[in-house]
Amino acid sequence: QVQLVESGGGLVQPGGSLRLSCVASGSIFRIYDMGWYRQAPGAQREVVAQITSGGLPNYADSVKGRFTVSRDNAKNTVYLQMNSLKPEDTAVYYCKAVIQLSRTSDIKYQYWGQGTQVTVSS
Repeated sequence: QVQLVESGGGLVQPGGSLRLSCVASGSIFRIYDMGWYRQAPGAQREVVAQITSGGLPNYADSVKGRFTVSRDNAKNTVYLQMNSLKPEDTAVYYCKAVIQLSRTSDIKYQYWGQGTQVTVSS
């Protein structure tokens, strides 16, 4: 059983910062890509940032220059540092990981966290 748990969300004023964390635990052999997605009320879930196992990041245009994704492979953790937050960044943020469960099978599975609310408002 694999579990992803996000933390770090909350209420912040425009221009402020937050740092999200997501820890993967359970029966894990290897974690490949990890990423952050968000879903605002009435909108579809969208990708925010992704990072490969080697540390190569990729960002949505809307967050480039403001958000930074990073990971600690030893801790099975991915982070999202969010600076210069705007009201339009308000959403539930989810992490996703692509995980290989066993060294005897190269099948990879996608897992999602339960989400953490980020609200940007004055």
